Amino acid sequence: MPKQFVIQVQNKPGEMARLAEQLAARSVDLRAIGGGGLGDVGHFIMTTADDEAARRVLEEGGWTFLEGESLLAEVDDRPGGMARIARELSDAGVNVLGHLFIGRWSDRATFAFVVDNPEKARPILERR
Repeated sequence: MPKQFVIQVQNKPGEMARLAEQLAARSVDLRAIGGGGLGDVGHFIMTTADDEAARRVLEEGGWTFLEGESLLAEVDDRPGGMARIARELSDAGVNVLGHLFIGRWSDRATFAFVVDNPEKARPILERR
């Protein structure tokens, strides 16, 4: 299963360009990327076609990051769908470190989650 990387950045212009350029220089193909920022801190969440090369780019670039197993889950694509799965993870003591929207089909939305405890999360996420 591919890894999901959560990268902490300064919330300022150019951080996305700097990361994307470093990945491109090493021919790392992005499969999915998201992120956000508030105040001085931002983050990117990404999956790539080459986890080892991505890890090397992040390490060599001095980025603060974590990586985790990318767990896929289908969520009801309606109000409350994400709330239900988030509550189940919380009640199980699982912290969501990052998630990416993958796509929407019919009445289902697919997300990739990275969590602090994949063993606890897997039965919750995989039964969807």
